[in-house]
Amino acid sequence: MKIAIASGKGGTGKSTVAANLAWALARSRDVALVDCDVEEPNLHLFFPAPATEMPVTTPVPEIDAERCTLCGECGKFCRFGALAVLKDSVLTFPHLCHSCGGCTLVCPQGAVREVPRTIGRVTCSRPLPRLVLISGILNEGEVQAPAVIRAAKTLAEGHPLTLYDASPGIACPVIETLEGSDACILVTESTPFGLHDLRLAVEVAETLGISAGVVINRSDGQDEATVAFCREHGLPVLMTIPFSREIAAVQNRGGLIAALLPGWEERFAGLFEAVPGVSP
Repeated sequence: MKIAIASGKGGTGKSTVAANLAWALARSRDVALVDCDVEEPNLHLFFPAPATEMPVTTPVPEIDAERCTLCGECGKFCRFGALAVLKDSVLTFPHLCHSCGGCTLVCPQGAVREVPRTIGRVTCSRPLPRLVLISGILNEGEVQAPAVIRAAKTLAEGHPLTLYDASPGIACPVIETLEGSDACILVTESTPFGLHDLRLAVEVAETLGISAGVVINRSDGQDEATVAFCREHGLPVLMTIPFSREIAAVQNRGGLIAALLPGWEERFAGLFEAVPGVSP
């Protein structure tokens, strides 16, 4: 079972939900928690533990000057500007390359080959006896977040239950995270911005054909618009987390409410059972 936790906007408490859900489930079963927010991973702050690390590489072009005739086909093909053909040489800009491999295919002289370049890393730790934490970390200035996300997800393959913590928004990294998931938990808040971006996130889940449910976080008790939207789109409201000083105090200390506040371990266990497609 693969469950993604996502949100249309940042700051809704998506990672908080993912961390608490993982902790509650790991009390009784094996869980792999994958931090797919590779530009700002933070789940390790909830689960500090020694970690092993492995690099993530992607292929980028390298020009064989002896075979290159400066025909310009590679430069014409690359829409990202990663190759520039001058009158006496070809310049490559690896940071702009999206590793599509097209330049190697269009070169009539076979003068373009691909070499690996490190763009990030993946770490793996076991902070709890039944919890494995995998974090993808994109190097600063890089653009290929999906490649690091794929590497992190690949490392989690084979686990019976995997939770993916997506990055905020609906861009390519989120789509890469949701791809292949069995269900999705969308975390929102009862604000106009929260509802607006929830609509966008729902559209992404529907387009990908992934069943979704909603968690309303920091609820002030005035959730009518969000609940009405969920009812209109057939989305179950899986959990409502109140706007509470007690909860905020735990979170501000980097703690987990499932571990430190009475009743919340059971509520997060119930959240899992309520996810569409999860058998009781």
